[in-house]
Parts: sequence; structure tokens; C-alpha cells
Amino acid sequence: MVDLLELAVVIPTFNEKANVPTLIAKLDQALAGRNWEAIFVDDDSPDGTADAAREIARLDKRVRVIQRIGRRGLSSACIEGMCATAAPFVAVIDGDLQHDETLLPAMLDLLKDAAQDVVIGSRFVNGGGTGEWDSDRVAKSAFATKLSRGVLKADLSDPMSGFFMIRTDIVRRLAPSLSAIGFKILLDLLTASPTPLRFVELPYTFRCRTEGESKLDHVVAMEYLIAIYDRMFGRIVPVRFAMFSAIGVLGVGIHMAVLSALFVGLGVNFLVGEIVATLAALTFNFFLNNALTYRDRRLKGLRQLVDGWVSFAVICAVGAVANVGIAAFLYATRDGTWAASALIGVLVGAVWNYALSSKFTWGRY
Repeated sequence: MVDLLELAVVIPTFNEKANVPTLIAKLDQALAGRNWEAIFVDDDSPDGTADAAREIARLDKRVRVIQRIGRRGLSSACIEGMCATAAPFVAVIDGDLQHDETLLPAMLDLLKDAAQDVVIGSRFVNGGGTGEWDSDRVAKSAFATKLSRGVLKADLSDPMSGFFMIRTDIVRRLAPSLSAIGFKILLDLLTASPTPLRFVELPYTFRCRTEGESKLDHVVAMEYLIAIYDRMFGRIVPVRFAMFSAIGVLGVGIHMAVLSALFVGLGVNFLVGEIVATLAALTFNFFLNNALTYRDRRLKGLRQLVDGWVSFAVICAVGAVANVGIAAFLYATRDGTWAASALIGVLVGAVWNYALSSKFTWGRY
């Protein structure tokens, strides 16, 4: 009799080489007697995480590796891993050993009961805990949880959890409508479902990391806010365009600050000040877009950054010409409605810059 595959454990990784053999050993112990597989989805870690997982996979057929080249992001990695299995149930667990893998059998048993769609490991139900978190991190997590209430369709104690198990057919059904932004795939799944998913929460205590470095930083926090925006307003104004435009507004502030400092403060020739201010704003916009708007396609290395900056500068120069030309044309044909003409020109320029830079600056690598 052939044992059917029951469960896939998806493990999104970036620079977790030291944790790979320990995690597999822990899964082997926790899931004894179950038919499971582990799918490492690695974002081309420079520390050799994918190779470490492949070494184990040569001896253990339950281990598979998806190495993503030129793509980054925890949510999108989870989606690829969850859609790559034939198992009817799929779990997501971090590769840093901070989630409690001993909870997986109980999660699987609960999901086999048709009454549930997803089982969530929770730090905030009775019996759970955040381990050795300091008060600052607890406060930030509480704020993020409260913020998620604006988009959630369920009364969930730990919507920020990255440890859960779900029916695979639900993931496949929802995949086309997932935003794949940020690092909270559970929130993405819950908010993408047209009908509320049936869930149950199981308590666990969050462990301390022993190997590697935490991935939590200000950019990750920004991605969470971006994901919330996408669920609330993304259908009206796409999140990438909103970010690109917001950074453009910040660029105007940089331009005026530099021009004021040079022309007013230092008495530099106005034309020279204008040129320097334009280059400063353009460079600011390029690097901030590279870090945030196009984080999943981020340009790296001197050659890519120089090529990207040059193409971005050319695109923005043409966009500026289009902006002025259209505004002037509308002003001439609409009897002096200068404000509307200028705003339309700005919008056309912004759309031009966004569309072409998406393709030719951040879409070439």
C-alpha cells in the first residue's frame, strides 16, 4: 500500500544556512509517523542556504528546494512554495527555529476535520507567549495587530502570525488575488478570500533566534503598511504607483531644499543650483524607489545601479518634457485654466515615468 503525501511544510529562507539541518531534524521528530515533505524556498541566499538544503535533499527525498533568482519577498516565496506541492495540506514555518514545530501534528489533525480551513499558531491566545520580546517589540506588534483590524474579516488574536497550516486547494484558489507584498502571508490570505475562512488558533511560545540575523527592519515594517494600503485602496490606485508618486512628492521637497540652500544660502548661480537640485532629487527618487517601490526587483551592484540611474534619468527627462508640453497645450486650448492644465501635465508625467521605469529601469534584470 502506498502512503499518500499528507503535508507540505513550506520554509521561506534568506541566509539561514546554519538552521537548515536543525530544522529538518526537528521536523523529522515532530512529524514521526506522518507522510510529509519540506519545501525550502530560498531567495538566492549568499550564505549558501539553498546548497545546504540540497545536500540534505540528496539523502532525504522529503526535502525539496526552490531557489529563486532575482526575486525577493517572504509572501511571494510562501505562495510559490504552497502552490508547488501535491499535498492536500500545507504549513508555513520560518527557517529561524522560532516557531514551535511540535504543534504541526495537532494542526494537521484539526485540518482533517472539515470544519476548519486554516489553523494558526498564536502568541496571544491563552497559553501562548512572545518569549523574550522586549516591551518595544511587544508594543509594535500590538499596534500592527490593531492596524490589521481595518482589513480583516475575522476576529483573530494574532493576524501577524507567520506560523499556520491551511488547505492547499484554498491557497491555489486565492493565489491569483494575493498581493504577495510584505512578510505577512496569513493576513494576505485572510483578506483575499471572498468569504471568511474558518479558523482555529493554537497557542505557542515564540522562541529566541540562536543562529543568523533577524530580518525585521524599517523596510519590513514599511512593507507591512504597504500591504495594508494595498488591501484597502489598491483596487483604486495600485500600490506601486502610489509609492512611486509619494516618493516623487518627497523628491520635490528635496529639490526645493537643495535649491534653497545653494541659491539663497550660498549665493550660487540659479541655473547651477537648479541643475544640482534636479540631480539630487532624481538620485533621491531613484534610490528610494529601488529600496521600497521595487524592493522585489532591487538593483544591486555598481553596474546595475549605474545603468538603472542613467535609464531612470533619461526616462524622467522625457517625462518632464511631456509634462510641460501637455500642460502648455491644455493651457493654450482651455482659455487659461492654468491649475487644471498643470495638474494634468504632472499626472501624465508621473504615469510616463512610472510605466517606463517599471519596464526599462527595474524590469531588465
